[in-house]
Amino acid sequence: MSDWVVLWEWVQIAARWVHVTTAIAWIGSSFYFIALDLGLRKTPSLPPLASGEEWQVHGGGFYHIQKYMVAPDMMPEHLTWFKWESYATWLSGFTMLVLVYYMGSNLYLIDPEVADLAPWQAIAISLGSLGFGWLIYDLICKSRFGDDNTRLMIGLYVILVAMAWGYTQVFSGRAALLHLGAFTATIMSANVFAIIMPNQRIVVADLKAGRKPDPKYGKIAKQRSTHNNYLTLPVLFLMLSNHYPLVFATQYNWLIASLVFLMGVTVRHWFNTKHARKGNPHWTWFVTVVLFLLIAWLSTAPMRQRPEQAALTGPALTYASAQGFDDVVSIVQGRCSMCHAAEPVYEGIHWAPKNVVLETPAQIAAEAERIYMQAGLTHAMPPANLSYIEPAEREAIVRWFRAAGQGGSNS
Repeated sequence: MSDWVVLWEWVQIAARWVHVTTAIAWIGSSFYFIALDLGLRKTPSLPPLASGEEWQVHGGGFYHIQKYMVAPDMMPEHLTWFKWESYATWLSGFTMLVLVYYMGSNLYLIDPEVADLAPWQAIAISLGSLGFGWLIYDLICKSRFGDDNTRLMIGLYVILVAMAWGYTQVFSGRAALLHLGAFTATIMSANVFAIIMPNQRIVVADLKAGRKPDPKYGKIAKQRSTHNNYLTLPVLFLMLSNHYPLVFATQYNWLIASLVFLMGVTVRHWFNTKHARKGNPHWTWFVTVVLFLLIAWLSTAPMRQRPEQAALTGPALTYASAQGFDDVVSIVQGRCSMCHAAEPVYEGIHWAPKNVVLETPAQIAAEAERIYMQAGLTHAMPPANLSYIEPAEREAIVRWFRAAGQGGSNS
């Protein structure tokens, strides 16, 4: 069992590595092409049908880039597509969702104090919400309401605020904000898969057939790319939020997430305006700072703690019944609970890291795998061994965890 935990940890590390790598590639190309598009200039020397050009310098050479708003006269001999960055980011992110939140639903996804759901119910709500988000967004974009992009963005923001509140009514705070990020990222990736790429393929097919492409396909694709551009920064924040209880474990976590979307708009507006050479809107930074300070103030609201389980069940019961559990409880309470507490007493620690509380036997049993990995098998915790946990105590944690896997009992 202990070997399986190590292997499982490496599966999660690999999935996270792929997710971060592909996200960097997708965000990088997205930001680059938005900046390039906004910086294009019209010059007298432009070829027919070209809408703008730009010179850039990088890597010891110069690049001369020209954009055709609809399409050139004929199909280019070589055409580079940008799509797999988006697909791989979503697929690896969904894999992380399954590995962490679906397979660890009792620990990370479900909070009985919020909604006492069975794992299958919570997972069904999660999957349904991701599909629902894309369908509603796509229908609105294709409706007459979506003809006005400003009105459409406001409508999308209202949906995101509603989803932020809704997720906090069914999931744990940590899972709620992560799901809001996944909800938004699903819309972004689906934009590429279901709208942008099919529209580009229609244009390419027209070129190959000698037909003049319809400019509406490029217009639609640009609208969805612009949405993705403004949604990127909030998604990054939400994906990182699970590391910070000040964000996900507070009473106003849904409101904090809603304000983060506004910060994403103000920051991207400044960069987009600069890239378009339309001035330097310093007011956006003032608004961003005000929003950030408001978020910091909201985070001071009382934190929600994971409720104590009345009766241990499943894996937690197995760990609590394993030989050596009483010794491990004493070790964890003596070496870890000064930080991992509802009200930490260690100087400089004001809330439990990642909102993991290790004060009672039930809480310790529920976090068995993390205790084994962080304080038993490795020396990650306590940081710099500040509480002076002894090698023999780490060995006791390892023996207890492995005894649980072998069916060893205190009785």
